[in-house]
Amino acid sequence: MKLTDLMVKEAMDLSLATQTKGETLRHLAGRFAQVGGVSDVEAYVAKLEAREGQSTTGVGDEIAIPHAQDASVKQAAIVFGRSQEGIEWESFDGQPAKLIFMIAAPEGGGEHLAALAQLSKVLLKPEAKSGLLEAQSADDVLNVLAAYEEVEEAADQDTVVETVAEDEPYILAVTACPTGIAHTYMAEEKLNQAAAKAGYTIKVETNGQTGIGNPLTRDDIDRATAIIVAADKQVPMARFDGKPVIITKVADGINKADELVDRAVRQDAKIYHAAADGAQEVAADDENESIGRKFYKHMMNGVSHMLPFVVAGGILIALSFFWGLNAADPADPTYNSIAHTLNLFGSLSFAMMLPVLAGFIGQSLADRPGLVVGFMGGVFANPHILSAFGGGTGIFANTESSGFLGALVAGFLAGAIIWLLQKAFAWLPKSLEGMKPIFIYPVLGVLLMGLAMFFVVNRPMAWVMNALMNGLQSIPQELSVVLGFIAAAMMSIDMGGPINKAAYVTGTALVTASNGAGSDVMAAVMIGGMVPPLAIAISATINKNLWTEEQRNSALVNYVMGAAFITEGAIPFAATSPLKVIPSLAIGAGVAGGLSMVFGCISYVPHGGIFAVLAGGVTNPVMYLASWLIGGVIGAILLNFLLGRDKAKTAA
Repeated sequence: MKLTDLMVKEAMDLSLATQTKGETLRHLAGRFAQVGGVSDVEAYVAKLEAREGQSTTGVGDEIAIPHAQDASVKQAAIVFGRSQEGIEWESFDGQPAKLIFMIAAPEGGGEHLAALAQLSKVLLKPEAKSGLLEAQSADDVLNVLAAYEEVEEAADQDTVVETVAEDEPYILAVTACPTGIAHTYMAEEKLNQAAAKAGYTIKVETNGQTGIGNPLTRDDIDRATAIIVAADKQVPMARFDGKPVIITKVADGINKADELVDRAVRQDAKIYHAAADGAQEVAADDENESIGRKFYKHMMNGVSHMLPFVVAGGILIALSFFWGLNAADPADPTYNSIAHTLNLFGSLSFAMMLPVLAGFIGQSLADRPGLVVGFMGGVFANPHILSAFGGGTGIFANTESSGFLGALVAGFLAGAIIWLLQKAFAWLPKSLEGMKPIFIYPVLGVLLMGLAMFFVVNRPMAWVMNALMNGLQSIPQELSVVLGFIAAAMMSIDMGGPINKAAYVTGTALVTASNGAGSDVMAAVMIGGMVPPLAIAISATINKNLWTEEQRNSALVNYVMGAAFITEGAIPFAATSPLKVIPSLAIGAGVAGGLSMVFGCISYVPHGGIFAVLAGGVTNPVMYLASWLIGGVIGAILLNFLLGRDKAKTAA
């Protein structure tokens, strides 16, 4: 599909009057709706803003390519807007965006992706950019794109890696971004331009939504001087074993292409070593990451995979409470078979939380062998699974389950165990390498993990968890209010980021360790995550003058998102003025968390929001909901005061 076929001529705006990113997205989406391209503007804009929340689509060089898929988009299209002054887009190079290409695609659509890759390349041609900036009409824009698209197509058809003399540099590169739409191909084009300017030969493999483009062959790798991996997601690396490899983010492929090419030619990179057994790929260049950053990345790999199990289990358990808190117990007079079924399914999902947490931390450290060893470490830390298989009998009669903290330790321990086994069996001949990942590592790894967990890790970690629980229970009422305020406020500071996750993981750990008794900290954490969207919605309801019509309509959806404990619903609004919005939301959330503690609210489940409350998953539900509403109102009042003051200054 050609670019000119995707461009919506009638929706173009060559004189954008918008001032912010959010206004621009809504304006262009509105123009797209006027020509019948999208039926639900708010849903599509929400998807665009969610994408911006992941990482900016400002690719630099005064260009932004916002993009999103939505069911209300009828067919793939591109809406072009141009700003003479430029719009702040948090671009990689800090420049405001003057050329904005808003990409719309129906859900599941893929036929437009090749053209989007072509757009990324065309926009990096200086002549194409100049032509777009000088275009006087929509037809001029289409003519510029058509002309340079033909040039790119011809270049792609003629792309053949020329024969390179042995003494001449031959650079390879791999580019990839999480969405695989724009940045992947812009990094490719920038690297091609940098190499051509320096007089070197380069071949770039792209890992985009359309699959692997221009794949590197074994012969390419053998002849390569060095390899540049500019990627924000995992790409196959073992093939580069023994070669100088520069590993960096995709943004550097766009903004530091000249520097990367120069480093590759000088072989200014560590030699990449991939374990022959595939157990672990050792990073060649960690960009000087701190120990704390590495720890966080490995831990979040486990947490991100764990959360769906927590959500599914928590909500199913909460739903079982509709028939009574003990309705799942066959021995209780309130027993109900539906409640029993829901509780069983939820408990099984919840029981997988610790194995998945430990397993994927282990995988992040040591690939597949680390996954199985870490997974079993999580099993050995899990009280439910231990009891089901007789873990409290025989030589394990005095074993204590270490719960969440034990699983966390097990994940990192899995990486250490695989590393030790690699060293211990490095002497094996290559003919037996295949035995390591499928026999030696799993068998010995699980054995070592079991011994370590049962006889070393479980007891001290269980002591720590018990001490934490007892310590929290012994906190005086007046200080527990402060604890609730802090835990709840943390949920709204970065809304899905590290601080939010730290609070949520702590609450979840306490629920897991409570053996069904629930946690007041979890209740404060959950209400803290429910307040930000509610405050945004109330703010837009009580003071419409502070918001555009599109923003008001979008804000109203946050009533539902707040009720469902989806904190991320507030992100697009916080991004518009973070120094005003985030403190307001954090104070409102903190007040709600403190009130939750005052009223003695306890949550038996780690998720579910108002559904968990109505199902009986939170004690003192009336006062819990009142705390939520009070926190939302306080956040909205502060938000309207700060934003209203700014608007008054602007008007003056």
